[in-house]
Formats: sequence, C-alpha cells, structure tokens
Amino acid sequence: MAELDLSISPDLRDAPATATPSFPDLLRVFTRIGFLSFGGPAGQIALMHRELVEERGWVAEEDYLHALNFCHLLPGPEAQQLATWIGWRLHGWQGGLAAGLLFVIPGACIILALSVLYALAANLGWVAALFLGVKAAVLAVVVQALLRIAGRALDTGVKRALAAAAFAGLFLFDLPFPLIVLGSGVIGMIIARTRPDLLALKPTKPGGALPARPWRTTITSVLVWGVIWAAPMALIAATLGRGHVLWEIGAFFSQLAIVTFGGAYAVLAYMAQEAVQGFGWLRPGEMADGLGLAETTPGPLILVTQFVGYLAAFRAPEPFSPLVAGLLGALLTTWVTFAPCFLWIFALAPWIDRLGQAVWLKGGLAAVTAAVVGVIANLTAWFALHVLFAAVGEARFGPLRLSWPDLASFDWRAGLLAALAFALAFGAKWSVLRLLAACAAGGLVLGLAV
Repeated sequence: MAELDLSISPDLRDAPATATPSFPDLLRVFTRIGFLSFGGPAGQIALMHRELVEERGWVAEEDYLHALNFCHLLPGPEAQQLATWIGWRLHGWQGGLAAGLLFVIPGACIILALSVLYALAANLGWVAALFLGVKAAVLAVVVQALLRIAGRALDTGVKRALAAAAFAGLFLFDLPFPLIVLGSGVIGMIIARTRPDLLALKPTKPGGALPARPWRTTITSVLVWGVIWAAPMALIAATLGRGHVLWEIGAFFSQLAIVTFGGAYAVLAYMAQEAVQGFGWLRPGEMADGLGLAETTPGPLILVTQFVGYLAAFRAPEPFSPLVAGLLGALLTTWVTFAPCFLWIFALAPWIDRLGQAVWLKGGLAAVTAAVVGVIANLTAWFALHVLFAAVGEARFGPLRLSWPDLASFDWRAGLLAALAFALAFGAKWSVLRLLAACAAGGLVLGLAV
C-alpha cells in the first residue's frame, strides 16, 4: 500500500514489450525475484518493474501500471497477484502459475523454517529476550505504515470520516473486520455513482476490447481454482471432521483471503484477536513476533498467516505429532491464502482493461483504502498495549468495549527498546531489516542483563 513512483517516463511511454521470453527464462527471472523480494509490496513492485519493464522489456510500462492498478482492486497481496498476471500475460496459465508460485515459495519456506525454530525454542529465555526487541521494532514499523498510508489516502473529508469510523468500529465497538471492509466498499461504490469528487476520483477513459470468449475463460478458471481451493478442506472434513483444528485453520484463513484488502497490516489486529481470544491458538504478543519474522524474509507480508497456522496446529496436534501437525497447519494456511489469488487473476484477466476503468470499483477501493487507515490505527493501538504492558484490562458497556493498560505492568525494557526503534526509524531512517536487527540485539542485551 506504500506510494510508488512508477510514472511513465518519456523514453518508455510508447515503447512496446520485446519478444516473449522462453519459459525457462521466465522461471529463472521469477526465481531471482522470489529470493530478492524484500521490503513489502512497495519494494517488491519496484523490483519487478526494474527486472521486467526497465531491464528486459517483457511488459510495456503502461500495461504494467494498468495491471498494478487493477491488482489493487482485489483482495490479497497485490505484488504476488501482479507477478501472476505478468506470468499469465507471457505464457498463459503455466506462466501465471509459475510466476505466482515462485514469488511465494522462497519466503514461505523460510517462514516455515523460522516457525519451526520459534515453536521449539519459545520457552528459552534468550529467545524471549530477542523477540522483546523485535516487538518494539514492529511497533515502529506499523506506525510508519500508518502515517505513510494516511498521508496518501486521506485526501478528502469523506475519507477521513471513513477512517475514523473504521477505527471506532474496531477499537470501541468490536465490530467484525469483514463488516468494516465490505461496508466501506459498498459505501464507496455508492458515493462513486453520485459524487465521485468526494472520494477524489479522477475521470476514466473507456476500457479496451475484450479478448475472444472471455466468459468461457472466467467460468473455467472459477471452477478449476474453486475446486483447488476447496480440495484440502474436503479431505479434512472427510478424515478428521469439522471439529479438528486443521478445519478451523482452513475455514478462518479462507474467510480472511476474501477480505484481505489493504495488505497484511490491515488484517493483523483482527487475525491476532481471533487467534488469541477466539481460538486460543496464540499467546498475546506472538503476532508481533510473527510479523517481525515476516518482515525479515522475502515474499508477501501476508505469509505471517503461515506462522499462525503452524503454531495453531503445533499446539493441538492430535492425532499427529506436534511437528507434523504444525507443518500441515502451515501448508494448509498457505494453500487457502494464495489459491484465491490465482482464482482472482485467472478469472478476471480477460476483463482487466474494462474493470480497471470502472468508476464504481475505484470508488469502492478508495473507501476501503481510507477505512484501512483506521484499521491500521486499531492495530497500532493493539500492538502498543500488548508490547508495552503485561496486563490489559477490558470492560463492556452494552455495545461499547473499553480497553486500558494496567500501568503497574509497564515493561520499561519494552519502552526503552520502543524509544530506540522510533529514533532509528523516524530519526535515522533505518531500513526495516537494520531496525529489526538492532532492536533484537538490544532486546537480547537487556533481557539477559536484567
């Protein structure tokens, strides 16, 4: 969701893409991208732009930007979906599948290995000390994301009102996250029809011509990827039953995949709340640990869901061993998180020129993006409470839910590390990787020295 400077340069504005690369060349380049895709969606999109548009000319600049705008309209990680679309554009279904998988697999393997190590070493003192620093760094990273997105997205009064309403709905009234996202989208679509100026929507030009038999391609894609998406859930229902933790994992993250607008930050608080309070999969603060691991690895940040799935199954393993159950939980989570991404791209690719110019869709996206600012503000408050304080009180007064910290439980080490993190992030402007490394080292020193 970070702002990118990918405006069309005069030299590339009318430059066509070169000849279609061979399939082995596509595999080689997307393997390289998969291992180098650090830095969240902004860094990943810029990396693909340099590799595929500027250096190799496989995709024309205007087509790349148009597809990127379209991917912003879809739920899920936009960078991975853009990679899938580029692969589809160059080599059809096999190209899209290869590019999309290679974008995810390196990071997924690393996150899986780190999740295994985390679960096995979670009770060691030095690990807890190290992740004390990671949590403090994550708090600064989330605040950075909040300010960056707010500065870009909240350019009208209506958008600011949507952000405030989303924050109040989540923090004060505990409304379901899907309701916030879908409700904001509907409001944006209605406003776009009547007063697009309230959302600062720019006039659009008519979409391009449709390819041959677009409905056949769309229906086939929906059926094929719908079956692929549902296949592991059907197997779990038939063998383990709907009361098993793997069913709960698959059902929850399938639902999350449909409403994941705005990137990983937008759903973290909702995911953490459900994982900690709803299902009891995680302990308070562990979501920040997972995000810290995801920030240090290539691939989409939404791979933090794999960390949650691993721990959930690892801690309720029957009839498997904890390690096997954790691996199954992580793989299932990744499957139901990314299978929908392929469904959206393959089903909607023939319509990209038309849908990318739809005012009502752009209005829905603008409203959702504004609401995401409020969602991330809620995440920031949630992280701050659980990182800085060991105990957080909560009370309900009708529909109103109030949360407050127990001041006596303030962790001075976390406070000191958070101050360091904010100084390095906002003052020295360190990168995320350097910030995490420095704070982790600081947590290790403080944790073992005190």
